[in-house]
Amino acid sequence: MPRIPPIRLVALLLGMVTGACANRSPVSGEAPEAASLPVVRLYALDCGHIDVKDMGFFADHSPPGGRPGELVVPCFLIQHPRGTLLWDTGLSDALARQAGGAEDPVGNRLRLETSLGAQLTRLGLTPADVRYVGFSHLHADHAGNANAFTASTWLVQRREFEWATQTPAPLGVDPGAFSSWRDAKVQLLEGDFDVFGDGSVRIVSTPGHTPGHQSLVLRLRKAGTRVLSGDLCHTRENWVRHGVPAFNTSREDTLASITRVEALLKGSHGHFIVQHAPEDFQALPAFPSALE
Repeated sequence: MPRIPPIRLVALLLGMVTGACANRSPVSGEAPEAASLPVVRLYALDCGHIDVKDMGFFADHSPPGGRPGELVVPCFLIQHPRGTLLWDTGLSDALARQAGGAEDPVGNRLRLETSLGAQLTRLGLTPADVRYVGFSHLHADHAGNANAFTASTWLVQRREFEWATQTPAPLGVDPGAFSSWRDAKVQLLEGDFDVFGDGSVRIVSTPGHTPGHQSLVLRLRKAGTRVLSGDLCHTRENWVRHGVPAFNTSREDTLASITRVEALLKGSHGHFIVQHAPEDFQALPAFPSALE
C-alpha cells in the first residue's frame, strides 16, 4: 500500500472519526418524509460506452455465449444545498480525442463522445466546484477521471482503497487513473455513510464485485428512492435473477449485497438503476435535464 504522509494520515483519521460519528446512519433506519427532504437534483452524464464482444462474460458464472452487446458508462452529478457530489468519473476523457475509441486488453471497444469536463462546463461547473467524488469502486471505467478532482473529497471504502493500491494492481484497476489521491482529500469509509447528514444521499456498503464496492441511495422529493448501483449488477437480468459474473471477488458477498439492497428497496418502494444497462440510462432525464 502507498505510504500516506503523516499530515495527510492525520487528516484521514480525523475525517473517518468525525464522519463515522456525525454522518453514519443505518440503512434500515426510519427514512425522512419526502416533504422534509432538501431539494436534490440528479443529473445523468454520458461518460462512455463499451462495445462488448461477448456479453456472456457478464452473465452468471460468465459462460461464453458469443453474443455481442453494449454497456453504457455513466457518471452522476448530485446537487444538494450543501454541495455537489459526483458519483463515479467514467472512462478517461482522453478517449474523447481518439476517433473510434480504443480497445481494451480483451478486445472490447471503449468509446467516449463528450468529455466529463465538457459536461460539467455545460452545467456551469468546474472540477473545483465538486465538493465530493464518490467511487462505487476503483475499476478504470469508474475512476477514469479521478485525477481531475484534487480539490474534492474522495469518498471510498477503506477496503477498496487498500485493495486497489496493492502491487501488482488487481485486474481492471489502472493505478495511474487515480494517482492524485496523494493530493486529494481522501476520506476512507468503514461501511455506510450519510453524505450530507440528512438522509437524502447515502452511501451503502455493497461488497462482492470488488472488496470495497459501494452503492448510492438517493431520496428525491418527487422521484422517490433511487439506487445508483455501481457494478453490483452489470445487467438488468443479473439484478432480476441474482446473476454473479465469475470475475467478481466474492460470489457470496455479491449475493448478500443484492439481498440487502432488495430489502431496502422493498421498504421504500424505490428503483434500482443498473448503471451499465443502456435501458436504465435512457430511462433517466436526458442531459442536461435532472431528476428531482
